[in-house]
Amino acid sequence: MPILDLPVKELEKYEGRNPKPVDFDEYWEKAIAEMKAVDPQVTLQKAVFQTPTVECYDMYFTGVNGARIYVKHLRPKNIQGKIPAVLRFHGYSGESGDWYEKLGYAASGIAVFAMDCRGQGGKSEDAANVKGTTFHGHIVRGLAEDDPQKLMFRDIFLDTAELARIVMDMDFVDEARVYAAGGSQGGALTIACASLEPRIAKAAPIYPFLCDYKRVWEMDLAVNAYEELKTYFRNYDPRHEREDEIFTKLGYIDLQYLAPRIKADVWMFTGLMDDICPPSTQYAAYNKMTCKKKHILYPDFGHEWLKDAEDIIFDFFVNGCTDSVDS
Repeated sequence: MPILDLPVKELEKYEGRNPKPVDFDEYWEKAIAEMKAVDPQVTLQKAVFQTPTVECYDMYFTGVNGARIYVKHLRPKNIQGKIPAVLRFHGYSGESGDWYEKLGYAASGIAVFAMDCRGQGGKSEDAANVKGTTFHGHIVRGLAEDDPQKLMFRDIFLDTAELARIVMDMDFVDEARVYAAGGSQGGALTIACASLEPRIAKAAPIYPFLCDYKRVWEMDLAVNAYEELKTYFRNYDPRHEREDEIFTKLGYIDLQYLAPRIKADVWMFTGLMDDICPPSTQYAAYNKMTCKKKHILYPDFGHEWLKDAEDIIFDFFVNGCTDSVDS
């Protein structure tokens, strides 16, 4: 088998390279308390896109620091009783995608909530400093601040958990059957959501981003999605005199350290030839999960469409498939 990263046997024991801040748990408890104190001010309006069997809504809520977050919401018509819900998260600098691609879940009796990340390619705004989008550079945004609570991905992670809480409070949603899924940044946000809202029942991250930043840099893969790491060092610490400080601060938004909080059943998908989010970085998070979990590997695939992955996730969520879940 071709090898880009470590052999699988070593990946299964890999524990990560990025340093963990000593006050990591206190940091996130403070952040969660801030999120819970926000009045979400949820609004729902019928979307232009509609179908005979599915209702579609433009949904907004207020996140931490006043950002208005946009969500595409689909639900089956004529709901009777409480139904499951799936939260969908998109890739870096992208947006929530087309209504059409979400109809399968809604037609199967599952409500769908697809969130636009603040300040990226959709309708959610980063309201902390400017109106509108910043699009990219969100890993390093806030690194120059003395207070790590100003890291932008901290707020994006909280948006996922706040969305989950809002959905679980809806009168037609079964709060015990709320699921999360997404690829790349969407995989990262799936882990963040399940970590920060432990009532998430099932999670399916596909090659998650935002794990083990120092490993990415050491592999000389701070390019593409992680390019801003190298650019930040080149511009602001060209001799790496603050390397430990910078990677430690990034540790607050390193999902390998949030992963142990997950209570959901997790099915994670990894391409072993992934040179965007290297397999070892994904394993750093997976290996720290103490929940029921299963790792589905694609030896010849990289950071790309993974054959049958969405079908497997659909079966996992809709049909309750739990085959071969490892403890």
